[in-house]
Amino acid sequence: MRVLTGLQPSGSLHLGNYFSAIKKILDYQSKEELFLFVANLHSLTTFQNKESLVQFTNDAVLDLLALGVDPKQTVFWIQSEVPEVNELTWILSQCITVPQLQLAHSYKDKVAKGFSPSGGLFIYPILMGADILLFSSEKVPVGKDQKQHLEFARDIAEKFNSQFGPAFQLPEPDIAEETAIVPGTDGAKMSKSYKNTINLFDSEKGLKKSIMSIVSDSKGIDEPKDPETSIIFQIHSLFLGKNEKEQLSSEYKKGGKGYGDLKKLLLDQVLATFEPFRKERERLAKEEAYVQEVLRQGRDKARSVASIKIKEIRSILGLPT
Repeated sequence: MRVLTGLQPSGSLHLGNYFSAIKKILDYQSKEELFLFVANLHSLTTFQNKESLVQFTNDAVLDLLALGVDPKQTVFWIQSEVPEVNELTWILSQCITVPQLQLAHSYKDKVAKGFSPSGGLFIYPILMGADILLFSSEKVPVGKDQKQHLEFARDIAEKFNSQFGPAFQLPEPDIAEETAIVPGTDGAKMSKSYKNTINLFDSEKGLKKSIMSIVSDSKGIDEPKDPETSIIFQIHSLFLGKNEKEQLSSEYKKGGKGYGDLKKLLLDQVLATFEPFRKERERLAKEEAYVQEVLRQGRDKARSVASIKIKEIRSILGLPT
C-alpha cells in the first residue's frame, strides 16, 4: 500500500508534529511504501522571508532524518523539486468550486484569528489534493483538522474521474483518534501559526521556557489537580504507557505537587526521550554532502512517478505530452 504525507517547514518541528504525524510515519516506513515530502510550497501561505524558508526547510530535512526517516525505505524529497505538482494543482482547480473552498475549516479558522486571506491560503486544499493524487496515494495520515482536506481531494478525484475517465486513486484517511490533536502551551491545538509549540530540538533552556509557560489554573501545591483538564497532563501522557499514565494521574489527584513540579517532570521526560535524536541531528548537520545526496535520490524517485501520472492526465485532457 502506498502511503503519502508531508510536513510544512514553517518553523521547528514540535511535539504536535511528532505525536500526530512523525510516530505514524516511522511506523508506516517499516510496513508500507511510504512517500514523504517537506511541503515548502505549502509554507508559502505563511511566508516570512527567503532566509527563513531556506533555514526551516533545511531544519525539517535534518529533523526528519534524525528522528528516524530512512531514505532506503522511504521516498523522501522537497516538494518544490517536483514541479509536476504545480501543473496538477492548476488542472484540479477546475474540479472544485469557490463555495466548496469557502467551507474549508483551515481557511475559516485562520481568517477568524486575523490572518490575511491570500489566494494561496484559499486554494491550499487544491495543492494538497495535487500532492495526494499525483502519487496515486492509497492512504494519507491526517489529523482531525486535516480530514476535510482529504475529503476535498476525494471529491476532486471523483469529479475528474467521472468527467474524463478513471485517472485517480481515491485516497483513504488514517487518523489516530487518541493523538489526533496535541494541545499547545495555551490549550489550543499545538501549531507554529499559533506560537504555542514545544519544539523537539530546542535547547534545554528553550524547552524549559516553553514548558513552564503552559497555562494552568490557580490551585495550590496541596490541592488535588484534575488530570482530565490539565494541559500539562494531556501533553505528558502522550509519552506514557497505560500503567504510567494511571500512576501520573494519581499523582495529580492526590495533590502534594505544584504545577511547577509537574512541569519539571514533563521537561525531564522530553529531554530524556529526545536526547538520542538530538545527538543524531548534530551528526547529520556535519554531513551536508550525504544529506544532499539523499534529497537528490528522493527527488528523482518522486519525479519518476509524478511524470508518468502527469503525462497520463495531459493525454486524457488533450494537452501535449
